Amino acid sequence: MCESLQTDIEFLAAALSQVQVYVVNPLNEDMMEIIDYGGPVEKFSPDSIKINGSYFMRKQFEFRVDVKKDSAGM
Repeated sequence: MCESLQTDIEFLAAALSQVQVYVVNPLNEDMMEIIDYGGPVEKFSPDSIKINGSYFMRKQFEFRVDVKKDSAGM
């Protein structure tokens, strides 16, 4: 399961926790193109996100993290 990062708070949390963030280009509802397998968020602004030494425009791409389900509650 993956979660899309959109707000500054979400990017801050991802940066602080050093999770792997990957960059995708959504093609339609069921398909996406992975642009970069990324890494941790190094820097973010209202316009761009710096991941693994590269800048990506927020309006052009989606930024996703893998979310693991907690199986303790099942």
